[in-house]
Amino acid sequence: MVSPLLVQLTKHWAATLEDYAIDLAWSPDGTLLAAAAASGPVALFAATDGARRHELPGHENGTNCMAWQPAAGAALLATGGQDGAVKFWDATAGQHTATAGLGSAWVEHLAWRPAGGTPAVLLAAAGKNLSALRADGSVVHAFKPAPKTISALAWQPAGGCAAVAYFGGVTLWDADDFLPQKEFPYANGIHALVWSPDSRWLVSGNQDPSVHLWIPAEDVELQMSGYEGKVKELAYDHTSRWLATGGGTACCVWDCSGAGPEGREPAMLPHESKVCAVAFQHSHGLLATASQDGVVQLWSPERKSPLRATVRMPAAATKLTWSPDDTLLAIGSAKGAVYVLKCEG
Repeated sequence: MVSPLLVQLTKHWAATLEDYAIDLAWSPDGTLLAAAAASGPVALFAATDGARRHELPGHENGTNCMAWQPAAGAALLATGGQDGAVKFWDATAGQHTATAGLGSAWVEHLAWRPAGGTPAVLLAAAGKNLSALRADGSVVHAFKPAPKTISALAWQPAGGCAAVAYFGGVTLWDADDFLPQKEFPYANGIHALVWSPDSRWLVSGNQDPSVHLWIPAEDVELQMSGYEGKVKELAYDHTSRWLATGGGTACCVWDCSGAGPEGREPAMLPHESKVCAVAFQHSHGLLATASQDGVVQLWSPERKSPLRATVRMPAAATKLTWSPDDTLLAIGSAKGAVYVLKCEG
Protein backbone atom coordinates (compact mmCIF):
# COMPACT_ATOMS: atom_id res chain seq x y z
CA MET A 1 0.00 0.00 0.00
CA VAL A 2 2.78 2.44 0.88
CA SER A 3 5.78 3.18 -1.32
CA PRO A 4 9.15 3.54 0.39
CA LEU A 5 9.54 7.14 -0.81
CA LEU A 6 6.32 9.11 -0.74
CA VAL A 7 2.83 8.95 0.71
CA GLN A 8 0.08 11.17 -0.65
CA LEU A 9 -2.78 12.44 1.48
CA THR A 10 -5.56 13.79 -0.73
CA LYS A 11 -8.95 15.15 0.23
CA HIS A 12 -11.65 12.50 -0.20
CA TRP A 13 -14.53 14.49 1.27
CA ALA A 14 -15.38 16.96 4.03
CA ALA A 15 -18.45 17.70 6.13
CA THR A 16 -19.54 20.15 8.81
CA LEU A 17 -20.99 19.52 12.27
CA GLU A 18 -22.85 22.10 14.32
CA ASP A 19 -20.17 22.13 17.03
CA TYR A 20 -16.74 20.86 18.11
CA ALA A 21 -16.13 17.32 16.80
CA ILE A 22 -15.85 15.49 20.11
CA ASP A 23 -15.58 11.95 18.71
CA LEU A 24 -15.21 10.02 15.45
CA ALA A 25 -15.61 6.28 14.87
CA TRP A 26 -15.59 4.05 11.78
CA SER A 27 -18.12 1.22 11.56
CA PRO A 28 -16.51 -2.26 11.71
CA ASP A 29 -17.02 -2.79 7.96
CA GLY A 30 -15.67 0.66 7.11
CA THR A 31 -18.79 1.79 5.22
CA LEU A 32 -19.86 4.48 7.72
CA LEU A 33 -18.14 7.19 9.74
CA ALA A 34 -19.94 8.34 12.88
CA ALA A 35 -19.15 11.91 13.94
CA ALA A 36 -20.41 13.37 17.21
CA ALA A 37 -20.80 17.09 17.84
CA ALA A 38 -20.16 18.16 21.41
CA SER A 39 -23.62 19.79 21.45
CA GLY A 40 -25.29 16.39 20.94
CA PRO A 41 -26.14 15.35 17.36
CA VAL A 42 -24.37 12.38 15.76
CA ALA A 43 -24.01 12.26 11.98
CA LEU A 44 -23.51 9.04 10.01
CA PHE A 45 -21.58 9.59 6.77
CA ALA A 46 -21.02 7.19 3.87
CA ALA A 47 -17.30 6.43 3.56
CA THR A 48 -17.42 6.46 -0.23
CA ASP A 49 -18.60 10.03 -0.81
CA GLY A 50 -19.43 11.65 2.54
CA ALA A 51 -23.19 11.51 1.98
CA ARG A 52 -25.02 12.11 5.26
CA ARG A 53 -26.95 8.87 5.73
CA HIS A 54 -28.55 9.73 9.05
CA GLU A 55 -28.58 12.46 11.68
CA LEU A 56 -29.10 11.00 15.15
CA PRO A 57 -30.25 13.35 17.93
CA GLY A 58 -27.64 11.98 20.33
CA HIS A 59 -27.88 13.33 23.87
CA GLU A 60 -29.52 16.39 25.36
CA ASN A 61 -26.90 18.93 26.51
CA GLY A 62 -24.12 17.04 24.75
CA THR A 63 -22.65 13.78 23.48
CA ASN A 64 -19.28 12.71 24.93
CA CYS A 65 -18.28 9.40 23.33
CA MET A 66 -19.20 6.64 20.88
CA ALA A 67 -18.40 2.97 20.28
CA TRP A 68 -19.45 0.57 17.52
CA GLN A 69 -20.28 -3.01 18.44
CA PRO A 70 -17.30 -4.86 16.92
CA ALA A 71 -19.07 -8.02 15.71
CA ALA A 72 -18.81 -8.74 11.99
CA GLY A 73 -21.79 -7.32 10.15
CA ALA A 74 -22.97 -5.35 13.18
CA ALA A 75 -24.40 -1.88 12.65
CA LEU A 76 -25.04 -1.03 16.29
CA LEU A 77 -23.62 2.23 17.62
CA ALA A 78 -23.54 3.12 21.32
CA THR A 79 -23.26 6.73 22.48
CA GLY A 80 -22.74 8.26 25.92
CA GLY A 81 -23.69 11.74 26.99
CA GLN A 82 -24.12 14.47 29.56
CA ASP A 83 -27.61 13.20 30.33
CA GLY A 84 -26.12 10.24 32.22
CA ALA A 85 -27.36 7.77 29.61
CA VAL A 86 -26.02 5.29 27.09
CA LYS A 87 -28.08 5.11 23.92
CA PHE A 88 -28.02 2.39 21.27
CA TRP A 89 -28.70 3.07 17.60
CA ASP A 90 -29.39 0.92 14.53
CA ALA A 91 -27.04 2.66 12.11
CA THR A 92 -28.58 1.08 9.00
CA ALA A 93 -32.05 2.37 9.81
CA GLY A 94 -30.88 5.44 11.70
CA GLN A 95 -33.14 4.54 14.62
CA HIS A 96 -32.79 4.59 18.39
CA THR A 97 -33.14 1.06 19.79
CA ALA A 98 -32.48 1.27 23.55
CA THR A 99 -31.39 3.50 26.41
CA ALA A 100 -29.57 2.65 29.64
CA GLY A 101 -29.89 5.37 32.29
CA LEU A 102 -26.83 5.37 34.56
CA GLY A 103 -27.63 8.27 36.88
CA SER A 104 -26.74 11.95 36.89
CA ALA A 105 -23.00 11.74 36.12
CA TRP A 106 -21.83 12.22 32.54
CA VAL A 107 -21.09 9.07 30.55
CA GLU A 108 -17.57 9.80 29.34
CA HIS A 109 -16.09 6.41 28.38
CA LEU A 110 -17.49 3.49 26.37
CA ALA A 111 -15.74 0.30 25.24
CA TRP A 112 -17.11 -2.93 23.76
CA ARG A 113 -15.51 -6.24 24.59
CA PRO A 114 -13.37 -7.20 21.56
CA ALA A 115 -14.99 -9.26 18.82
CA GLY A 116 -15.26 -12.91 19.77
CA GLY A 117 -16.27 -12.18 23.35
CA THR A 118 -19.56 -13.88 24.24
CA PRO A 119 -21.93 -12.33 24.97
CA ALA A 120 -21.32 -8.85 23.55
CA VAL A 121 -20.70 -6.54 26.51
CA LEU A 122 -20.31 -2.77 26.58
CA LEU A 123 -18.51 -1.09 29.48
CA ALA A 124 -19.79 2.38 30.31
CA ALA A 125 -18.17 4.74 32.82
CA ALA A 126 -20.14 7.56 34.45
CA GLY A 127 -18.40 9.37 37.30
CA LYS A 128 -17.12 6.72 39.73
CA ASN A 129 -19.53 4.09 38.41
CA LEU A 130 -18.82 1.39 35.85
CA SER A 131 -21.57 -0.70 34.26
CA ALA A 132 -21.52 -3.68 31.91
CA LEU A 133 -24.40 -3.46 29.44
CA ARG A 134 -25.95 -5.75 26.86
CA ALA A 135 -26.74 -4.54 23.37
CA ASP A 136 -30.40 -4.13 24.35
CA GLY A 137 -29.43 -1.68 27.11
CA SER A 138 -30.00 -4.07 30.00
CA VAL A 139 -27.42 -4.20 32.79
CA VAL A 140 -25.24 -7.31 33.03
CA HIS A 141 -23.29 -6.08 36.03
CA ALA A 142 -22.86 -2.94 38.12
CA PHE A 143 -19.33 -2.71 39.54
CA LYS A 144 -18.50 -1.33 42.96
CA PRO A 145 -17.74 2.40 42.63
CA ALA A 146 -14.16 3.39 41.90
CA PRO A 147 -12.31 5.43 44.55
CA LYS A 148 -12.30 8.46 42.23
CA THR A 149 -13.90 9.43 38.93
CA ILE A 150 -13.08 6.94 36.18
CA SER A 151 -10.72 8.66 33.75
CA ALA A 152 -9.99 5.96 31.15
CA LEU A 153 -10.88 2.39 30.27
CA ALA A 154 -9.52 -0.12 27.76
CA TRP A 155 -10.28 -3.76 27.00
CA GLN A 156 -7.36 -6.13 26.76
CA PRO A 157 -7.23 -7.09 23.04
CA ALA A 158 -7.40 -10.78 23.98
CA GLY A 159 -10.70 -9.94 25.68
CA GLY A 160 -9.94 -11.51 29.06
CA CYS A 161 -10.13 -8.35 31.15
CA ALA A 162 -10.67 -4.62 31.06
CA ALA A 163 -8.40 -1.95 32.55
CA VAL A 164 -10.15 0.88 34.39
CA ALA A 165 -8.21 3.97 35.54
CA TYR A 166 -8.95 6.60 38.17
CA PHE A 167 -6.84 9.01 40.22
CA GLY A 168 -4.73 6.61 42.30
CA GLY A 169 -4.49 3.55 40.12
CA VAL A 170 -5.78 1.02 37.61
CA THR A 171 -7.95 -2.05 38.24
CA LEU A 172 -8.13 -5.05 35.90
CA TRP A 173 -11.65 -6.51 35.90
CA ASP A 174 -12.25 -10.05 34.66
CA ALA A 175 -14.42 -10.17 31.54
CA ASP A 176 -16.43 -13.24 32.57
CA ASP A 177 -17.10 -13.00 36.31
CA PHE A 178 -16.45 -9.22 36.71
CA LEU A 179 -14.15 -9.80 39.67
CA PRO A 180 -10.91 -7.80 40.07
CA GLN A 181 -7.87 -9.62 38.71
CA LYS A 182 -5.21 -7.11 39.74
CA GLU A 183 -4.84 -3.57 41.04
CA PHE A 184 -1.96 -1.28 40.12
CA PRO A 185 -1.54 1.72 42.46
CA TYR A 186 -0.44 4.94 40.80
CA ALA A 187 -0.29 8.07 42.92
CA ASN A 188 -1.38 10.58 40.30
CA GLY A 189 -4.00 11.33 37.70
CA ILE A 190 -4.32 9.09 34.63
CA HIS A 191 -5.63 10.58 31.37
CA ALA A 192 -5.37 7.69 28.90
CA LEU A 193 -4.93 3.92 28.70
CA VAL A 194 -3.84 1.70 25.83
CA TRP A 195 -2.95 -2.00 25.51
CA SER A 196 -0.41 -3.30 23.04
CA PRO A 197 -2.20 -5.44 20.42
CA ASP A 198 -0.45 -8.59 21.73
CA SER A 199 -1.94 -7.84 25.21
CA ARG A 200 1.53 -7.79 26.80
CA TRP A 201 1.81 -4.12 27.73
CA LEU A 202 -0.68 -1.85 29.47
CA VAL A 203 0.25 1.83 29.24
CA SER A 204 -1.10 4.95 30.93
CA GLY A 205 -0.61 8.59 29.98
CA ASN A 206 -0.46 10.69 33.13
CA GLN A 207 -0.92 14.08 34.72
CA ASP A 208 2.48 14.14 36.49
CA PRO A 209 3.61 14.22 33.41
CA SER A 210 4.81 10.75 32.44
CA VAL A 211 4.01 7.48 30.71
CA HIS A 212 3.76 4.37 32.88
CA LEU A 213 3.98 0.81 31.53
CA TRP A 214 2.94 -2.47 33.12
CA ILE A 215 3.38 -6.06 31.99
CA PRO A 216 0.45 -7.49 33.99
CA ALA A 217 1.40 -11.13 33.35
CA GLU A 218 4.91 -10.55 34.75
CA ASP A 219 4.32 -7.89 37.44
CA VAL A 220 6.79 -5.60 35.67
CA GLU A 221 6.49 -1.78 35.79
CA LEU A 222 8.37 0.91 33.87
CA GLN A 223 8.16 4.70 34.00
CA MET A 224 9.04 7.15 31.23
CA SER A 225 9.29 10.72 32.56
CA GLY A 226 10.49 14.11 31.29
CA TYR A 227 7.48 15.13 29.21
CA GLU A 228 6.67 18.81 28.71
CA GLY A 229 3.06 18.41 29.83
CA LYS A 230 0.38 15.90 30.75
CA VAL A 231 0.15 12.93 28.39
CA LYS A 232 -3.28 12.31 26.83
CA GLU A 233 -2.22 10.82 23.48
CA LEU A 234 -1.21 7.15 23.21
CA ALA A 235 -1.14 4.67 20.31
CA TYR A 236 0.46 1.29 19.54
CA ASP A 237 1.34 -0.03 16.11
CA HIS A 238 -0.05 -3.38 14.99
CA THR A 239 3.21 -5.22 15.78
CA SER A 240 3.17 -4.06 19.45
CA ARG A 241 6.72 -2.78 19.02
CA TRP A 242 6.16 0.97 18.65
CA LEU A 243 4.39 3.12 21.24
CA ALA A 244 3.59 6.70 20.19
CA THR A 245 3.00 9.30 22.90
CA GLY A 246 2.09 13.00 22.95
CA GLY A 247 2.73 15.28 25.90
CA GLY A 248 4.74 17.97 24.14
CA THR A 249 5.80 19.52 20.85
CA ALA A 250 7.28 16.23 19.67
CA CYS A 251 5.67 12.83 19.34
CA CYS A 252 7.87 10.33 21.18
CA VAL A 253 7.95 6.82 19.73
CA TRP A 254 9.28 4.17 22.09
CA ASP A 255 10.63 0.74 21.17
CA CYS A 256 8.74 -1.79 23.32
CA SER A 257 10.44 -4.90 21.95
CA GLY A 258 12.20 -7.25 24.36
CA ALA A 259 12.49 -5.82 27.86
CA GLY A 260 10.78 -2.62 26.79
CA PRO A 261 11.67 1.06 26.36
CA GLU A 262 13.32 1.84 29.69
CA GLY A 263 16.89 3.00 29.05
CA ARG A 264 16.29 3.48 25.32
CA GLU A 265 16.08 6.80 23.51
CA PRO A 266 12.76 7.35 21.76
CA ALA A 267 12.42 8.50 18.19
CA MET A 268 11.41 12.18 18.35
CA LEU A 269 8.98 13.33 15.67
CA PRO A 270 9.02 17.15 15.88
CA HIS A 271 6.08 19.54 15.55
CA GLU A 272 5.89 23.31 15.76
CA SER A 273 3.17 23.21 18.41
CA LYS A 274 1.80 20.74 20.95
CA VAL A 275 0.81 17.30 19.71
CA CYS A 276 -2.95 16.82 20.17
CA ALA A 277 -3.68 13.43 18.55
CA VAL A 278 -1.84 10.26 17.44
CA ALA A 279 -3.09 7.19 15.55
CA PHE A 280 -1.32 4.19 14.03
CA GLN A 281 -2.82 2.28 11.12
CA HIS A 282 -4.50 -1.00 12.05
CA SER A 283 -2.38 -3.37 9.96
CA HIS A 284 0.20 -1.16 8.24
CA GLY A 285 3.05 0.92 9.64
CA LEU A 286 2.06 4.56 9.21
CA LEU A 287 1.58 6.83 12.20
CA ALA A 288 -0.64 9.92 11.92
CA THR A 289 -0.01 12.82 14.28
CA ALA A 290 -1.75 16.17 14.68
CA SER A 291 -0.65 19.36 16.42
CA GLN A 292 -2.56 22.35 17.71
CA ASP A 293 -1.49 24.55 14.77
CA GLY A 294 -3.65 22.40 12.45
CA VAL A 295 -0.81 20.36 10.93
CA VAL A 296 -1.37 16.62 10.34
CA GLN A 297 1.63 14.48 9.46
CA LEU A 298 2.32 10.87 8.49
CA TRP A 299 5.42 9.05 9.69
CA SER A 300 7.22 5.74 9.38
CA PRO A 301 8.89 5.74 12.81
CA GLU A 302 11.39 3.00 12.05
CA ARG A 303 12.92 4.90 9.11
CA LYS A 304 15.99 7.13 9.31
CA SER A 305 13.94 9.87 7.63
CA PRO A 306 10.53 9.10 9.10
CA LEU A 307 8.36 11.96 7.74
CA ARG A 308 6.20 10.78 4.83
CA ALA A 309 3.50 13.44 4.33
CA THR A 310 2.27 16.77 5.74
CA VAL A 311 -1.05 18.57 5.36
CA ARG A 312 -2.24 21.75 7.06
CA MET A 313 -5.85 21.90 8.25
CA PRO A 314 -7.81 25.10 9.07
CA ALA A 315 -8.11 24.16 12.76
CA ALA A 316 -6.58 21.84 15.34
CA ALA A 317 -7.62 18.19 15.17
CA THR A 318 -9.70 16.78 18.00
CA LYS A 319 -9.53 13.18 16.79
CA LEU A 320 -7.64 11.05 14.25
CA THR A 321 -8.95 7.64 13.22
CA TRP A 322 -8.03 5.26 10.39
CA SER A 323 -10.63 3.31 8.44
CA PRO A 324 -10.51 -0.47 9.04
CA ASP A 325 -8.64 -1.03 5.74
CA ASP A 326 -6.15 1.81 6.49
CA THR A 327 -6.90 3.67 3.25
CA LEU A 328 -8.81 6.62 4.77
CA LEU A 329 -7.83 8.93 7.61
CA ALA A 330 -10.70 10.78 9.31
CA ILE A 331 -9.95 14.03 11.14
CA GLY A 332 -12.32 15.85 13.46
CA SER A 333 -11.64 19.51 14.14
CA ALA A 334 -12.19 21.99 16.92
CA LYS A 335 -14.29 24.14 14.55
CA GLY A 336 -16.74 21.32 13.78
CA ALA A 337 -15.33 20.22 10.43
CA VAL A 338 -14.76 16.57 9.53
CA TYR A 339 -12.17 15.77 6.88
CA VAL A 340 -11.57 12.38 5.31
CA LEU A 341 -8.26 12.03 3.50
CA LYS A 342 -7.26 9.25 1.17
CA CYS A 343 -3.86 7.70 1.80
CA GLU A 344 -2.07 6.63 -1.36
CA GLY A 345 1.51 5.74 -2.08
